[in-house]
Amino acid sequence: MIERIYILESVDPVIFYGVNNANLQLIKTLFPKLRIVARGNIMKVIGDEDESELFLRKIREIEKYCEEFNELPEEVILNLVKGNEVKRTNQVNLIIHGMNGKAIVARTENQQLLVHSFEENDLVFAVGPAGSGKTFVAIALAVKALKNKQVKKIILSRPAVEAGEKLGFLPGEMKDKLDPYLQPLYDALQEMIPGVKLKEYMENNVIQIAPLAYMRGRTLSDAVIILDEAQNTTAQQIKMFLTRLGMNAKMIVTGDVTQIDLPAATTSGLVHAISLLKEVRGIGYVKFGKKDIVRHKLVQRIVEAYEKNDEKQAKERLLRKKEKEQTDIKED
Repeated sequence: MIERIYILESVDPVIFYGVNNANLQLIKTLFPKLRIVARGNIMKVIGDEDESELFLRKIREIEKYCEEFNELPEEVILNLVKGNEVKRTNQVNLIIHGMNGKAIVARTENQQLLVHSFEENDLVFAVGPAGSGKTFVAIALAVKALKNKQVKKIILSRPAVEAGEKLGFLPGEMKDKLDPYLQPLYDALQEMIPGVKLKEYMENNVIQIAPLAYMRGRTLSDAVIILDEAQNTTAQQIKMFLTRLGMNAKMIVTGDVTQIDLPAATTSGLVHAISLLKEVRGIGYVKFGKKDIVRHKLVQRIVEAYEKNDEKQAKERLLRKKEKEQTDIKED
């Protein structure tokens, strides 16, 4: 009789053990000659050496499946232990599997282009309207790279355009003030990574979410770095961010140039950077449009209505300018 220890390193024990430990009970049933005790992410197995080795080998296979698909049905456990092939339908344009095995895919042509551009370049600009999936796909690509051990961490950032007086009225320390602003990034992560694992990643700084100002002075290596809402950066801020890129790192910069919240006299850093860097090798650029919007169907109609209004106002400004020029000419 020997005692062996197995540590679940890459999965959420809650998912692995199942509701009311149903999966754990099934595993114990499939290995009746062994005494199996589990607490947290540690499994202790006591029994014959050959039987214990078989158990550990099968548990690795089960854990690998659970890590990839974020789910663990009982029939999968049965098939893996019995050595049967586990078949899943191949999903077209799959990026990763999210919570409960949900397939996270590149749903539109430009989302697929972002996936390809990320593979080909170390820096990618993804620009387009709200709801086009640019941030969600970017985070999915980062999570995939982390899962595949291509990088050691994910760094997500946003410019805290309200990090002055308005945030000062919110209760709590700086993190408490900024968390609501960064909530969209948390929401995306929660769809892709089990809660316990996500908490562990964040506590160990494997996944870092921080306002743009916190990037100054850092060199970001072995990471996927995402800057969201980049239209609200200044030229100096985005230059500072882009020059943080370290070895074995990739950056994705997302934004919507129609939703710039900066003061009227301030040039958007995203607009400036794209114009300045468009000829630089190793940089990808993906422009999303209304056809890429994957939220509620009303979102696309809302975007179209605002675009028409912007076009109308631009024509009115141009007309007023011409009228003023003609008036000035007559007065002269």
